[in-house]
Amino acid sequence: MYEPSRHMDTYCIAGFQHWDGALVLGKLEPGTELRIVPEPENPYDPEAVAIYFKQTKLGYIPASENAVVSLMCQYGHAGAFELRVLQVDREAAPWHQVRVGLFVKDAR
Repeated sequence: MYEPSRHMDTYCIAGFQHWDGALVLGKLEPGTELRIVPEPENPYDPEAVAIYFKQTKLGYIPASENAVVSLMCQYGHAGAFELRVLQVDREAAPWHQVRVGLFVKDAR
């Protein structure tokens, strides 16, 4: 059976309160596609994977969840993933305002 993508993981955006997410929060809704950008030179975490909405940095995939995605990106497979907003709660604490889902694209 063909699936356009397969759910891999769900989490809130780490560091959302420290980046520019508040500037675009009103534009984020369930289904919004986001970009992942590996940051191997990140001084705090060489496996860091940043999350962007267009050109706005929202934060990161949580460090406890980024190892596989970082490794796949390092080997040129970043295009195998898609990241989408699953839930937005503007009333929640900033680090819980945006819940995202990581999916693996079906390339068969």
